[in-house]
Amino acid sequence: MEIRISVRSLVEFILRSGDIDNRKKAAPDQAMAEGGRIHRMIQRRMGGDYHAEVTLRYVWNTPAYDLVVEGRADGVIDGEVTTIDEIKGTYRELQKMKEPVAVHLAQAKCYAFLYASRQDQARMKVRMTYCNMETEELRFFSYEYGRKELEDWFFGILEEYQKWADYGCKWKEIRTASIRALAFPYAYREGQKELATYVYRSIFRERKLFIEAPTGVGKTLSTVFPAVKAVGENKAERIFYLTAKTITRTVADHTFQLLREKGLQFKTVILTAKEKICFLEETECNPAACPYANGHYDRINDAMYDLLIHEDHYSREKIEEYALKHQVCPFEMSLDMSLYSDGIICDYNYAFDPHVYLKRFFGEKSSAGEAAGGHIFLIDEAHNLVERAREMYSAVLVKEDFLALKKAVKGCDDKMGQLLERCSRALLPLKRACGGCRVVENIEDFVIAVERLSERMETYLEDADDSDVRMQVLEFYFEISHFLAIYDRRDDNYVTYTQLEEDGSFLLKLFCVNPSVNLRECMERARSTILFSATFLPIQYYKGLLGGEEEDYEVYAKSAFDPRKKALFIGSDVTSRYSRRSRTEYYNIALYIREITRMRYGNYLIFFPSHAFLQNVYEIYEECFLDEGVEECLIQAEYMDEAAREAFLARFEGNDGCDLDGAIHMEIEEEEEKGLLGFCVLGGIFSEGIDLKHDSLIGAIIVGTGLPQVCNERELLKQYFDGMGKNGFDYAYRYPGMNKVLQAAGRVIRTAEDVGIVALLDDRFLHASYQHLFPREWEEYEAVTAPGVAKRVERFWDEWL
Repeated sequence: MEIRISVRSLVEFILRSGDIDNRKKAAPDQAMAEGGRIHRMIQRRMGGDYHAEVTLRYVWNTPAYDLVVEGRADGVIDGEVTTIDEIKGTYRELQKMKEPVAVHLAQAKCYAFLYASRQDQARMKVRMTYCNMETEELRFFSYEYGRKELEDWFFGILEEYQKWADYGCKWKEIRTASIRALAFPYAYREGQKELATYVYRSIFRERKLFIEAPTGVGKTLSTVFPAVKAVGENKAERIFYLTAKTITRTVADHTFQLLREKGLQFKTVILTAKEKICFLEETECNPAACPYANGHYDRINDAMYDLLIHEDHYSREKIEEYALKHQVCPFEMSLDMSLYSDGIICDYNYAFDPHVYLKRFFGEKSSAGEAAGGHIFLIDEAHNLVERAREMYSAVLVKEDFLALKKAVKGCDDKMGQLLERCSRALLPLKRACGGCRVVENIEDFVIAVERLSERMETYLEDADDSDVRMQVLEFYFEISHFLAIYDRRDDNYVTYTQLEEDGSFLLKLFCVNPSVNLRECMERARSTILFSATFLPIQYYKGLLGGEEEDYEVYAKSAFDPRKKALFIGSDVTSRYSRRSRTEYYNIALYIREITRMRYGNYLIFFPSHAFLQNVYEIYEECFLDEGVEECLIQAEYMDEAAREAFLARFEGNDGCDLDGAIHMEIEEEEEKGLLGFCVLGGIFSEGIDLKHDSLIGAIIVGTGLPQVCNERELLKQYFDGMGKNGFDYAYRYPGMNKVLQAAGRVIRTAEDVGIVALLDDRFLHASYQHLFPREWEEYEAVTAPGVAKRVERFWDEWL
């Protein structure tokens, strides 16, 4: 067996010490990009005896495995004694550096030993080259070592790492044996075995697979099981289960736990957002404010090893338990434990966000030029990734923010104040020409001004003591660094525009209208990517925007449910069109709600285009139809915290003891026989990602087609895709709106035993432009009117009750 580790990872893992101190951190991605430029500049300046990017490798043989240590030296300089050159870019003042950073020097010493071993050199020199990335000034630190000295030191590092490698080797044998013995835990549902086969073949062939999988197919198990099998066949080393919502992370967690109960030996970690898992009320990652940050790196390896040998699932609770025991940061510990996990359950951003992605997996290249290790991406509810990716790869700066920070730094850094003023002035011509919203092409003058400001901020942040001003500078520094990083990514998939806001502020935005190129680049880090959703229609729309290529696969998984158990009604005499919004229309919609729900009292969710629309209909329903003796109403508040959301859902799940303060707008009496009507917003927190089975929900009434509100960005999307030869209205409005409708409708039938109603209240659903977006399970529907819907509903329930 072969275990591989990079030189950098080895020395950083074994030699790390001290505190977590994010006060010293600036913008790693911006620094990395600039650092790459500095490397290339220095390497080009060197003479013919300088060899850049030299691949080095050493194999340490043990009885059980070979430990391969590899990496690329920045430079090897020929001479009487060969020199290893290690280049580091920095914003620090070089005159103040008394010695190189310990882990930097350790990295260079490793390369020196690897080279000496390969070339049989008796002595080696090491040169640390530091370059100030603002001034391009250089400073050198040079050392010379005998081969025996380097060998003793290097083997000391390997011996410290050996217990980790030993455990990893033993665990991999246990894991592989358990995977090979693992059988699918249930009898396959109809179509489920074929779906699992499609997933395995896609992984084997190193392709992407787009799966439209209706509720009930068992898509989580059908994707996780073949991915686990692929790991057991050495087709991959690790599974990333990526999702946008906590509820789907929970489902994935339960799936891995189910397989463990059937004999699988597989270590998994759930990555929880720093703000949620932090032990402090306010997240402050510095040793002065946080006892867990103070000395964290002195204790973290012991904490990790303790967790590693005692647990197979690194849940949030286990991470917190061991972090408290060893007094380390739980968030950083969870990230470190991902290195010793076979499955990582986390948010999309850990794979796709240009600033947050896990560089320990995706940031370095192996000597073969491929990403270290083989990964499988399983992307759940992948329809959400389109908008999330647009957010990740867009950037915005606001003119007034420059002036606010200029005021804050007055008297602290006058040079920075001048540069902030220069940036604000550079936006003035764009503001004068704006007139509301305007697409712009050339913003180079502004970008140059921002780059100079960024350099000044780096210098300030390196030297300034803690203060409110420093915190404001740091936060704004992150914003402009993100902007500059996105500016470097700009291509034909971006639209740059300016906009005057209602409050008078002026913004400049780099808007990623088509995230496909950025997502495809990220997916190249994985052997295979499996994207799945219950609402992936039309599939070519999602395949195009999510980085799919012609040779990638798509499959429609057949629903395992009896279609007769769901009644689909389309209201032919109502609409949510703006031109028809009136008290009469609201009354007719309220009448529909009454006529549908009175035929069988139970739990219903009713979805509206907006909070205002919801309120208008509810007021009429309360006035004209509400019978408090037989039904209760819950109303989704405009702002709900996690406790309020859980309380709202708990009422549908039958938990009457929950506190609903802030979740409902009327008094609710506890009485089992009453119907429960939840008035919600389409596309909101209750229209997807919730799992209400059996009688927890017997109907969903959806008002309107879900079209996003007309705004500047939606119009820019429309114009962009019109220009690409697509139907811009579909891409900007119809497809995203229909996805919200399908998600809301999918709340009703969750198991094979469920029986329920879906009512679409808008005559536009009878048009071909919408019906061609219906899933196959919606082939049969009934067009109804408000006066006649009750009889149709009664007939349906009579058949099943």
